[in-house]
Amino acid sequence: MNTIDINCDLGESFGNYTVGRDEEILEFVTSANIACGFHAGDPTTMRKTVQLALEKNVGIGAHPGFQDLLGFGRRNIEMSPSEVYDMVLYQIGALSAFVKAEGGRLQHVKPHGALYNMAAKDKNLANAIAEAIYNVDSSLVLFGLAGSELLKAGKELGLMTASEVFADRTYQDDGSLTSRSESHALITNHEEAVQQVITMIKNRTVKSIRGINIRITADTVCIHGDGKHALQFAEYIHKALIEANITIQKIGHA
Repeated sequence: MNTIDINCDLGESFGNYTVGRDEEILEFVTSANIACGFHAGDPTTMRKTVQLALEKNVGIGAHPGFQDLLGFGRRNIEMSPSEVYDMVLYQIGALSAFVKAEGGRLQHVKPHGALYNMAAKDKNLANAIAEAIYNVDSSLVLFGLAGSELLKAGKELGLMTASEVFADRTYQDDGSLTSRSESHALITNHEEAVQQVITMIKNRTVKSIRGINIRITADTVCIHGDGKHALQFAEYIHKALIEANITIQKIGHA
């Protein structure tokens, strides 16, 4: 049986600024990566998003990123592994407090943006992130790019890991994501994006931008909640996966 978790980055509003349509998108996903106040989000948004996720029975994950509100956490910042460890630990702790206060349980951690991409290739950063997660709660699931150093680090520590794939991003020959600074980094055609996901789930392959088929594992698929057509795509991919006889369920569901 082909199964997949659908995750989405949520809780990105802050202060007077509203980002995305979280409540509606939560109808179509099984895991929510909630911003922890560094790259986006604020305490009130964190609490409200946790409440919404619990109401919808959606798995809750911490989404720690660089402290870079202006760059939305998508700019590389040079930090030592110990600094990254502290930064990730701090953000997981913040979201954990809201989850506990609402009577829920944290399911996973997924680094955000530049931190995610840097840790996919940098073993030292990957180890720092994995250690922070393990030391908070060794039962947490680490979401990371399929085939990345981040997942290797998590597995070596004994964390449960989930190989993440992307619906709306193109891939390089080495399995990494095409940088957002390059053309053809994003897939904007809904049908093309969904077909890529179905192929990754059923055939365990993805075609790179040079047309090379590469092996890939898909445990969870990321859809983005901040795009202009995010809600429409969330609904579209949910329906299309079911029609393709793929079971949608959150990570760890028996």
